Amino acid sequence: MLLIGRLAREPELRYTAGGTAVARLVLAVDRGPAASGQKEADFLDVVVFSKAGEACAQYLARGRQVGVEGRLHARSYDDKAGIRRKAVEVAADRVYFLDRHRQDQVGMVESSPDDLVAEMPLAEATGS
Repeated sequence: MLLIGRLAREPELRYTAGGTAVARLVLAVDRGPAASGQKEADFLDVVVFSKAGEACAQYLARGRQVGVEGRLHARSYDDKAGIRRKAVEVAADRVYFLDRHRQDQVGMVESSPDDLVAEMPLAEATGS
């Protein structure tokens, strides 16, 4: 699947017990105008692994436009109360940085390195 949208919040970077980087993104994807004429969006959880996850955490921020190529991944977990929960998220194979980011109000422009702008291949996930 290929999705294009904007980040709804800052990327969250964590590491597995084995040391693999995992970035969690929330992607707002426009659904099109509703009957009322206002735009509606779906908010999708995206996970990005390894070096690509680290690059996303370093170079992306809330509001940035990205393209995500990946697949749906279903997982289950126990919440803090011990209740079994299920979640569906997009496991990214590639992330495309689609815009340039202005860092501050002084006019300093931060642009992603060319090799990250094109695409970032991702190592296959081996678990949840």
